[in-house]
Amino acid sequence: MKDVTITDNIVYIGADDKDLDLFESQYVIPNGVSYNSYVILDEKVAVMDTVDARRREEWLGNLEQALAGRTVDYLVVSHMEPDHAANIQVLAEKYPDMQVVGNAKTFPMLQQFFDIDLTGRTVVVKEGDTLNLGSHELVFVMAPMVHWPEVMVSYEKSEKILFSADGFGKFGALDAEEDWACEARRYYFNIVGKYGAQVQALLKKAVNLDIAMICPLHGPILKENLGYYLGKYETWSSYQPEDEGILVAYASIHGNTKKAAIKMKEILEAKGAKKVAITDLSRDDMAEAIEDAFRYDKMVLAAATYDGGVFPCMEDFLHHLKSKNFQKRAVALIENGSWAPMAAKTMKGLLEQMKEITICDKVVSIKSALKEAAIPEMEALADELLAK
Repeated sequence: MKDVTITDNIVYIGADDKDLDLFESQYVIPNGVSYNSYVILDEKVAVMDTVDARRREEWLGNLEQALAGRTVDYLVVSHMEPDHAANIQVLAEKYPDMQVVGNAKTFPMLQQFFDIDLTGRTVVVKEGDTLNLGSHELVFVMAPMVHWPEVMVSYEKSEKILFSADGFGKFGALDAEEDWACEARRYYFNIVGKYGAQVQALLKKAVNLDIAMICPLHGPILKENLGYYLGKYETWSSYQPEDEGILVAYASIHGNTKKAAIKMKEILEAKGAKKVAITDLSRDDMAEAIEDAFRYDKMVLAAATYDGGVFPCMEDFLHHLKSKNFQKRAVALIENGSWAPMAAKTMKGLLEQMKEITICDKVVSIKSALKEAAIPEMEALADELLAK
Protein backbone atom coordinates (compact mmCIF):
# COMPACT_ATOMS: atom_id res chain seq x y z
CA MET A 1 0.00 0.00 0.00
CA LYS A 2 1.24 3.49 -0.83
CA ASP A 3 2.07 5.41 2.35
CA VAL A 4 -0.72 7.98 2.70
CA THR A 5 -0.49 10.13 5.79
CA ILE A 6 -3.72 11.72 6.99
CA THR A 7 -3.17 12.57 10.68
CA ASP A 8 -1.94 10.75 13.77
CA ASN A 9 -5.41 9.41 14.54
CA ILE A 10 -6.90 9.11 11.05
CA VAL A 11 -5.36 6.37 8.92
CA TYR A 12 -5.73 5.61 5.23
CA ILE A 13 -6.70 1.96 4.64
CA GLY A 14 -7.74 2.05 0.98
CA ALA A 15 -6.22 0.29 -2.01
CA ASP A 16 -5.18 0.96 -5.60
CA ASP A 17 -6.61 -1.04 -8.50
CA LYS A 18 -4.33 -1.11 -11.54
CA ASP A 19 -5.84 -4.21 -13.13
CA LEU A 20 -9.35 -2.98 -13.90
CA ASP A 21 -9.89 -2.41 -17.62
CA LEU A 22 -12.96 -0.17 -17.46
CA PHE A 23 -14.22 1.83 -14.49
CA GLU A 24 -18.00 1.41 -14.22
CA SER A 25 -17.62 -0.82 -17.28
CA GLN A 26 -17.27 2.22 -19.54
CA TYR A 27 -14.33 4.51 -18.65
CA VAL A 28 -10.77 3.62 -19.59
CA ILE A 29 -8.37 4.07 -16.67
CA PRO A 30 -4.82 3.72 -18.02
CA ASN A 31 -3.38 4.61 -14.62
CA GLY A 32 -5.88 2.62 -12.57
CA VAL A 33 -8.09 3.97 -9.79
CA SER A 34 -7.95 4.13 -6.01
CA TYR A 35 -10.68 2.95 -3.65
CA ASN A 36 -10.25 5.16 -0.61
CA SER A 37 -11.26 4.16 2.90
CA TYR A 38 -10.22 5.62 6.24
CA VAL A 39 -10.33 4.71 9.92
CA ILE A 40 -10.59 7.18 12.79
CA LEU A 41 -8.90 5.86 15.93
CA ASP A 42 -10.28 7.48 19.09
CA GLU A 43 -12.14 6.32 22.20
CA LYS A 44 -14.47 4.86 19.58
CA VAL A 45 -13.24 3.58 16.22
CA ALA A 46 -15.03 4.58 13.02
CA VAL A 47 -14.34 3.17 9.57
CA MET A 48 -15.21 5.61 6.78
CA ASP A 49 -16.59 3.47 3.93
CA THR A 50 -15.24 0.19 2.56
CA VAL A 51 -13.76 -0.56 -0.89
CA ASP A 52 -14.54 -2.53 -4.02
CA ALA A 53 -14.74 -6.32 -3.64
CA ARG A 54 -11.75 -6.58 -5.99
CA ARG A 55 -9.49 -5.27 -3.19
CA ARG A 56 -11.25 -6.83 -0.20
CA GLU A 57 -8.36 -8.82 1.25
CA GLU A 58 -5.88 -5.97 0.91
CA TRP A 59 -8.35 -3.60 2.57
CA LEU A 60 -9.06 -5.98 5.45
CA GLY A 61 -5.32 -6.39 5.99
CA ASN A 62 -4.82 -2.62 6.03
CA LEU A 63 -7.66 -2.24 8.52
CA GLU A 64 -6.34 -4.94 10.86
CA GLN A 65 -2.90 -3.37 10.81
CA ALA A 66 -4.32 0.05 11.67
CA LEU A 67 -6.53 -1.37 14.43
CA ALA A 68 -3.62 -3.14 16.14
CA GLY A 69 -5.98 -5.42 18.00
CA ARG A 70 -8.81 -2.97 18.55
CA THR A 71 -12.37 -3.50 17.32
CA VAL A 72 -14.60 -1.36 15.08
CA ASP A 73 -17.42 0.59 16.75
CA TYR A 74 -18.91 2.32 13.70
CA LEU A 75 -18.95 1.97 9.93
CA VAL A 76 -19.96 5.24 8.26
CA VAL A 77 -21.55 4.60 4.86
CA SER A 78 -21.45 7.74 2.75
CA HIS A 79 -22.25 6.11 -0.59
CA MET A 80 -23.77 2.73 -1.50
CA GLU A 81 -22.13 2.26 -4.90
CA PRO A 82 -20.36 -1.14 -4.91
CA ASP A 83 -16.87 0.27 -5.44
CA HIS A 84 -17.21 1.74 -1.93
CA ALA A 85 -19.82 -0.40 -0.20
CA ALA A 86 -19.06 -3.94 -1.36
CA ASN A 87 -17.67 -5.05 2.00
CA ILE A 88 -20.35 -3.79 4.38
CA GLN A 89 -21.66 -7.27 5.10
CA VAL A 90 -18.16 -8.71 5.50
CA LEU A 91 -17.29 -6.04 8.07
CA ALA A 92 -20.62 -6.34 9.88
CA GLU A 93 -20.10 -10.08 10.28
CA LYS A 94 -16.47 -9.67 11.37
CA TYR A 95 -17.44 -7.12 14.05
CA PRO A 96 -20.89 -8.15 15.33
CA ASP A 97 -21.14 -5.22 17.77
CA MET A 98 -20.35 -2.64 15.10
CA GLN A 99 -23.01 0.00 14.36
CA VAL A 100 -23.66 1.04 10.77
CA VAL A 101 -24.16 4.78 10.26
CA GLY A 102 -26.20 6.04 7.32
CA ASN A 103 -29.22 8.16 6.46
CA ALA A 104 -32.83 7.28 5.74
CA LYS A 105 -32.02 6.50 2.12
CA THR A 106 -28.97 4.37 2.91
CA PHE A 107 -30.54 1.39 4.61
CA PRO A 108 -33.28 0.46 2.11
CA MET A 109 -30.59 0.49 -0.59
CA LEU A 110 -28.25 -1.54 1.63
CA GLN A 111 -30.87 -4.28 1.83
CA GLN A 112 -31.06 -4.33 -1.97
CA PHE A 113 -27.37 -5.23 -2.14
CA PHE A 114 -27.04 -7.55 0.86
CA ASP A 115 -28.93 -10.20 2.80
CA ILE A 116 -28.06 -9.03 6.29
CA ASP A 117 -30.03 -8.41 9.45
CA LEU A 118 -28.93 -5.12 11.01
CA THR A 119 -31.72 -4.94 13.58
CA GLY A 120 -30.51 -2.86 16.50
CA ARG A 121 -27.26 -2.04 14.69
CA THR A 122 -28.15 1.04 12.67
CA VAL A 123 -27.61 4.71 13.41
CA VAL A 124 -29.80 6.83 11.15
CA VAL A 125 -28.52 10.39 10.77
CA LYS A 126 -29.84 13.49 9.07
CA GLU A 127 -28.50 16.91 8.12
CA GLY A 128 -26.43 18.41 10.93
CA ASP A 129 -26.44 15.33 13.17
CA THR A 130 -23.18 14.47 14.93
CA LEU A 131 -21.32 11.36 16.03
CA ASN A 132 -18.93 11.73 18.96
CA LEU A 133 -15.93 9.41 18.92
CA GLY A 134 -14.04 11.02 21.83
CA SER A 135 -11.81 13.88 20.79
CA HIS A 136 -13.15 13.57 17.23
CA GLU A 137 -16.68 14.48 16.21
CA LEU A 138 -18.29 13.88 12.84
CA VAL A 139 -20.94 16.24 11.46
CA PHE A 140 -23.11 14.77 8.70
CA VAL A 141 -24.07 16.79 5.65
CA MET A 142 -26.57 15.36 3.18
CA ALA A 143 -25.54 15.45 -0.49
CA PRO A 144 -28.41 13.80 -2.38
CA MET A 145 -27.76 13.12 -6.08
CA VAL A 146 -24.04 13.80 -5.86
CA HIS A 147 -24.40 11.44 -7.57
CA TRP A 148 -26.75 8.90 -5.91
CA PRO A 149 -29.75 9.78 -3.73
CA GLU A 150 -28.30 8.40 -0.47
CA VAL A 151 -24.98 10.24 -0.61
CA MET A 152 -23.79 12.15 2.43
CA VAL A 153 -20.46 13.68 3.42
CA SER A 154 -18.88 13.89 6.86
CA TYR A 155 -16.95 16.76 8.43
CA GLU A 156 -14.58 15.96 11.28
CA LYS A 157 -14.52 19.06 13.49
CA SER A 158 -11.30 18.72 15.47
CA GLU A 159 -8.98 18.16 12.52
CA LYS A 160 -11.16 20.03 9.98
CA ILE A 161 -11.36 17.16 7.51
CA LEU A 162 -14.10 16.74 4.92
CA PHE A 163 -14.80 13.15 3.93
CA SER A 164 -16.31 14.08 0.58
CA ALA A 165 -17.65 10.76 -0.81
CA ASP A 166 -17.36 10.83 -4.64
CA GLY A 167 -16.92 14.61 -4.63
CA PHE A 168 -13.38 15.81 -5.45
CA GLY A 169 -12.50 12.38 -6.83
CA LYS A 170 -10.42 11.48 -9.86
CA PHE A 171 -9.29 8.52 -11.91
CA GLY A 172 -5.78 7.19 -11.37
CA ALA A 173 -4.06 5.14 -8.68
CA LEU A 174 -2.57 7.14 -5.83
CA ASP A 175 0.96 6.69 -7.16
CA ALA A 176 0.01 7.88 -10.67
CA GLU A 177 2.14 10.85 -11.67
CA GLU A 178 -0.34 12.92 -13.64
CA ASP A 179 -2.05 16.29 -13.64
CA TRP A 180 -4.88 16.30 -11.10
CA ALA A 181 -7.20 18.52 -13.13
CA CYS A 182 -7.15 16.42 -16.31
CA GLU A 183 -8.36 13.17 -14.75
CA ALA A 184 -10.52 14.92 -12.13
CA ARG A 185 -12.31 16.77 -14.94
CA ARG A 186 -12.85 13.61 -16.99
CA TYR A 187 -14.12 11.86 -13.85
CA TYR A 188 -16.41 14.74 -12.85
CA PHE A 189 -18.18 15.39 -16.14
CA ASN A 190 -18.67 11.77 -17.07
CA ILE A 191 -19.86 10.59 -13.66
CA VAL A 192 -21.28 13.60 -11.80
CA GLY A 193 -21.76 16.08 -14.66
CA LYS A 194 -25.52 15.77 -14.87
CA TYR A 195 -25.94 16.90 -11.27
CA GLY A 196 -24.49 20.40 -11.33
CA ALA A 197 -27.33 21.92 -9.31
CA GLN A 198 -26.86 19.33 -6.57
CA VAL A 199 -23.09 19.90 -6.51
CA GLN A 200 -23.72 23.64 -6.25
CA ALA A 201 -25.98 23.01 -3.26
CA LEU A 202 -23.24 20.99 -1.55
CA LEU A 203 -20.61 23.65 -2.30
CA LYS A 204 -22.82 26.26 -0.61
CA LYS A 205 -22.83 24.08 2.52
CA ALA A 206 -19.07 23.56 2.31
CA VAL A 207 -18.47 27.32 2.36
CA ASN A 208 -19.63 27.33 5.99
CA LEU A 209 -17.08 24.69 7.02
CA ASP A 210 -13.48 25.41 8.00
CA ILE A 211 -11.82 22.77 5.82
CA ALA A 212 -8.13 21.96 6.16
CA MET A 213 -8.16 18.69 4.20
CA ILE A 214 -10.44 16.85 1.77
CA CYS A 215 -10.53 13.05 1.79
CA PRO A 216 -12.41 11.75 -1.28
CA LEU A 217 -13.34 8.17 -2.12
CA HIS A 218 -11.17 8.20 -5.27
CA GLY A 219 -7.91 9.99 -5.88
CA PRO A 220 -5.41 11.85 -3.73
CA ILE A 221 -6.06 13.47 -0.38
CA LEU A 222 -6.17 17.24 -0.93
CA LYS A 223 -4.21 19.15 1.70
CA GLU A 224 -2.98 22.36 0.10
CA ASN A 225 -4.40 25.11 -2.11
CA LEU A 226 -7.97 23.97 -1.45
CA GLY A 227 -9.29 27.15 -3.07
CA TYR A 228 -8.00 25.85 -6.41
CA TYR A 229 -9.95 22.60 -6.12
CA LEU A 230 -13.11 24.27 -4.83
CA GLY A 231 -12.85 26.79 -7.66
CA LYS A 232 -12.68 24.03 -10.27
CA TYR A 233 -15.83 22.42 -8.89
CA GLU A 234 -17.59 25.77 -8.77
CA THR A 235 -16.82 26.26 -12.49
CA TRP A 236 -17.64 22.70 -13.50
CA SER A 237 -20.90 22.45 -11.56
CA SER A 238 -22.18 25.78 -12.88
CA TYR A 239 -21.49 24.62 -16.46
CA GLN A 240 -19.30 27.61 -17.18
CA PRO A 241 -16.45 27.08 -19.66
CA GLU A 242 -13.18 26.45 -17.88
CA ASP A 243 -10.95 27.69 -20.72
CA GLU A 244 -11.31 29.78 -23.84
CA GLY A 245 -10.94 27.32 -26.68
CA ILE A 246 -12.61 25.20 -29.35
CA LEU A 247 -13.14 21.47 -29.58
CA VAL A 248 -13.35 20.11 -33.13
CA ALA A 249 -15.11 16.74 -32.86
CA TYR A 250 -15.46 14.72 -36.05
CA ALA A 251 -17.15 11.52 -37.17
CA SER A 252 -15.63 10.36 -40.46
CA ILE A 253 -16.29 7.18 -42.42
CA HIS A 254 -13.64 7.12 -45.17
CA GLY A 255 -11.47 10.03 -44.09
CA ASN A 256 -12.99 12.90 -46.08
CA THR A 257 -14.81 14.42 -43.11
CA LYS A 258 -11.60 14.03 -41.09
CA LYS A 259 -9.77 16.14 -43.70
CA ALA A 260 -12.44 18.82 -43.38
CA ALA A 261 -12.15 18.80 -39.58
CA ILE A 262 -8.36 19.14 -39.74
CA LYS A 263 -8.70 21.98 -42.23
CA MET A 264 -11.20 23.72 -39.93
CA LYS A 265 -8.73 23.43 -37.05
CA GLU A 266 -6.05 25.04 -39.22
CA ILE A 267 -8.41 27.85 -40.22
CA LEU A 268 -9.41 28.56 -36.63
CA GLU A 269 -5.78 28.64 -35.51
CA ALA A 270 -4.83 30.94 -38.37
CA LYS A 271 -7.60 33.30 -37.28
CA GLY A 272 -6.17 33.50 -33.78
CA ALA A 273 -8.13 30.92 -31.82
CA LYS A 274 -6.39 30.58 -28.46
CA LYS A 275 -6.68 26.79 -28.24
CA VAL A 276 -8.10 24.26 -30.72
CA ALA A 277 -8.40 20.61 -29.66
CA ILE A 278 -9.49 17.90 -32.07
CA THR A 279 -10.94 14.44 -31.47
CA ASP A 280 -11.84 11.48 -33.65
CA LEU A 281 -15.13 10.23 -32.19
CA SER A 282 -14.70 6.85 -33.87
CA ARG A 283 -11.37 6.13 -32.18
CA ASP A 284 -10.59 8.45 -29.31
CA ASP A 285 -11.80 8.01 -25.75
CA MET A 286 -15.42 9.19 -25.61
CA ALA A 287 -14.99 10.29 -22.00
CA GLU A 288 -12.13 12.59 -22.99
CA ALA A 289 -14.25 14.05 -25.78
CA ILE A 290 -16.98 14.78 -23.23
CA GLU A 291 -14.40 16.33 -20.93
CA ASP A 292 -13.11 18.68 -23.65
CA ALA A 293 -16.62 19.64 -24.74
CA PHE A 294 -17.28 20.92 -21.22
CA ARG A 295 -13.81 22.42 -20.83
CA TYR A 296 -13.97 24.83 -23.76
CA ASP A 297 -16.48 27.53 -24.67
CA LYS A 298 -16.94 26.62 -28.32
CA MET A 299 -17.23 23.49 -30.43
CA VAL A 300 -17.21 22.43 -34.08
CA LEU A 301 -19.08 19.26 -35.00
CA ALA A 302 -18.10 17.68 -38.32
CA ALA A 303 -19.93 14.52 -39.32
CA ALA A 304 -20.80 12.32 -42.24
CA THR A 305 -24.39 11.55 -43.12
CA TYR A 306 -25.34 7.94 -42.41
CA ASP A 307 -28.63 6.12 -43.08
CA GLY A 308 -30.43 9.41 -43.56
CA GLY A 309 -29.12 10.78 -40.27
CA VAL A 310 -25.68 11.21 -38.74
CA PHE A 311 -22.78 8.79 -38.34
CA PRO A 312 -23.49 6.82 -35.12
CA CYS A 313 -20.46 7.87 -33.06
CA MET A 314 -21.48 11.53 -33.45
CA GLU A 315 -25.02 10.70 -32.41
CA ASP A 316 -23.62 8.81 -29.42
CA PHE A 317 -21.45 11.79 -28.48
CA LEU A 318 -24.41 14.16 -28.58
CA HIS A 319 -26.56 11.81 -26.51
CA HIS A 320 -23.77 11.65 -23.94
CA LEU A 321 -23.61 15.44 -23.82
CA LYS A 322 -27.36 15.73 -23.38
CA SER A 323 -27.39 13.17 -20.58
CA LYS A 324 -24.63 15.12 -18.78
CA ASN A 325 -26.60 18.39 -19.02
CA PHE A 326 -24.33 20.08 -21.58
CA GLN A 327 -25.15 23.78 -21.92
CA LYS A 328 -23.92 27.37 -22.37
CA ARG A 329 -21.75 26.76 -25.44
CA ALA A 330 -21.49 27.97 -29.06
CA VAL A 331 -21.44 25.29 -31.78
CA ALA A 332 -20.65 25.27 -35.51
CA LEU A 333 -21.74 22.49 -37.85
CA ILE A 334 -20.02 20.85 -40.83
CA GLU A 335 -21.74 17.99 -42.63
CA ASN A 336 -20.76 15.60 -45.37
CA GLY A 337 -22.95 13.58 -47.72
CA SER A 338 -22.51 12.12 -51.17
CA TRP A 339 -26.13 12.45 -52.30
CA ALA A 340 -28.43 13.70 -49.53
CA PRO A 341 -26.55 15.43 -46.68
CA MET A 342 -28.62 15.17 -43.46
CA ALA A 343 -25.99 15.17 -40.73
CA ALA A 344 -26.34 18.87 -39.87
CA LYS A 345 -30.11 18.64 -39.52
CA THR A 346 -29.76 15.66 -37.19
CA MET A 347 -27.02 17.28 -35.12
CA LYS A 348 -28.97 20.53 -34.85
CA GLY A 349 -32.05 18.65 -33.70
CA LEU A 350 -30.08 16.99 -30.91
CA LEU A 351 -28.36 20.23 -29.88
CA GLU A 352 -31.69 22.05 -29.68
CA GLN A 353 -32.70 19.65 -26.90
CA MET A 354 -29.92 21.11 -24.73
CA LYS A 355 -29.90 24.34 -22.72
CA GLU A 356 -28.44 27.64 -23.90
CA ILE A 357 -26.68 26.24 -26.95
CA THR A 358 -25.96 28.88 -29.60
CA ILE A 359 -25.76 27.26 -33.04
CA CYS A 360 -24.08 29.16 -35.87
CA ASP A 361 -26.47 30.17 -38.63
CA LYS A 362 -24.09 29.10 -41.35
CA VAL A 363 -23.64 25.37 -42.06
CA VAL A 364 -20.86 24.04 -44.29
CA SER A 365 -22.13 21.17 -46.40
CA ILE A 366 -19.54 19.05 -48.21
CA LYS A 367 -20.38 16.68 -51.02
CA SER A 368 -18.10 13.65 -50.62
CA ALA A 369 -14.61 15.19 -50.63
CA LEU A 370 -13.38 18.58 -49.44
CA LYS A 371 -12.73 20.89 -52.40
CA GLU A 372 -11.10 24.30 -52.57
CA ALA A 373 -14.48 25.87 -53.29
CA ALA A 374 -15.60 25.01 -49.75
CA ILE A 375 -12.71 26.81 -48.04
CA PRO A 376 -14.28 30.31 -48.16
CA GLU A 377 -17.43 28.85 -46.57
CA MET A 378 -15.34 27.32 -43.81
CA GLU A 379 -13.57 30.64 -43.32
CA ALA A 380 -16.93 32.37 -42.94
CA LEU A 381 -18.14 29.72 -40.49
CA ALA A 382 -14.95 30.16 -38.45
CA ASP A 383 -15.52 33.92 -38.33
CA GLU A 384 -19.08 33.45 -37.12
CA LEU A 385 -18.06 30.97 -34.41
CA LEU A 386 -15.18 33.12 -33.17
CA ALA A 387 -17.53 36.09 -32.90
CA LYS A 388 -19.90 34.19 -30.56
